[in-house]
Amino acid sequence: MKESTLQSKVIKYLEEKGAYVVKVIAASKSGVPDLLVCYQGKFLALELKAPGRLSETKPLQIYNRNRVVKSGGTAIIVDSLETVKGLFND
Repeated sequence: MKESTLQSKVIKYLEEKGAYVVKVIAASKSGVPDLLVCYQGKFLALELKAPGRLSETKPLQIYNRNRVVKSGGTAIIVDSLETVKGLFND
């Protein structure tokens, strides 16, 4: 599965749960997570990778994930819809 396919599935799932989802355009700023999500007052940043490609995470993506966490948000790098669902106990 391509990253774009995973992204479409994740966006659909999150929006069906009632989350506000913003897809970040890649050209906006390097290393920014792919999806910015607000759900029940909580901030979530998701960096998506094609299944099996978590090892391709760039240092700047890890740096930005850590910045979100230090700011009190949740940020994860995922390669499956199941991982995202696990955040919501689904």
